[in-house]
Amino acid sequence: MAKPGHSWSRSPAGKEEEEEEEGEDPLDARIARTGCLEQHRELQECMEQHRDWRHCQAQLRAFGACMARREQRERGQSRAHPAQ
Repeated sequence: MAKPGHSWSRSPAGKEEEEEEEGEDPLDARIARTGCLEQHRELQECMEQHRDWRHCQAQLRAFGACMARREQRERGQSRAHPAQ
């Protein structure tokens, strides 16, 4: 049975391994392309440990700052190479 607050349950034996072989989580893949995967994982670990985002402010700020730097880089590149 799933833990309270979760709407999912564990996959049957073997099914989980098949999914891992098929590819990684699409959200993790998107975050990995940003270059902020490490900060995201640290935030996830903190949330898992504390179960309260207020205890994870340092990790939250680090992830937010990384994403903001990425956004600034993208804006700078789009200005240097405007779409035609």
